[in-house]
Amino acid sequence: MNSLLPDFLFRIGPHPQRGAALVMSLIILLVMTVLGVTAMQVTVLEEKMAGNLRDRSIAFQAAESALRDAENALTVPVLPQFNGSGGLYEATTPQKWEVIDWNVGANVAAYSGGALDDVAANPTYIIEELEPVLGGGGSLEAGIPQQTDYYRVTSRGVGGTTNAIVMLQSVYKR
Repeated sequence: MNSLLPDFLFRIGPHPQRGAALVMSLIILLVMTVLGVTAMQVTVLEEKMAGNLRDRSIAFQAAESALRDAENALTVPVLPQFNGSGGLYEATTPQKWEVIDWNVGANVAAYSGGALDDVAANPTYIIEELEPVLGGGGSLEAGIPQQTDYYRVTSRGVGGTTNAIVMLQSVYKR
């Protein structure tokens, strides 16, 4: 016999079974089960993330639509009075968009551009009239300052669920 190899490798005949194959099979089965459960959890998490991203995207698009609708409302020749009704406010501190209840219809103006698909609630907006700015050029008459009016437009969009809310803001110069 070869003295470098253990002698039990060369024994021929009946050996007492020790069950090493069964134990190894159970360990491998346990490892594969843990891997399968982990893979399922990762898949569920990725599905939730994709759904949340979709909801946020819908909310962003709804808020963008309301923002453009509000800016279009500022293009009329004569603006209505900014008296705190219908989403039209004078600028105050704290800013109105931070303190109003966006769920009360009298506080906001509703998006009027048509139906939006997959939103949990219609987008809304408010317009705050900022202090006018004198000067800035543009007048052809010397010495007569031109008044420039600015408006802060804030829109709020809701996604496919009420948990996905996006607020956008722009300043409109008129």
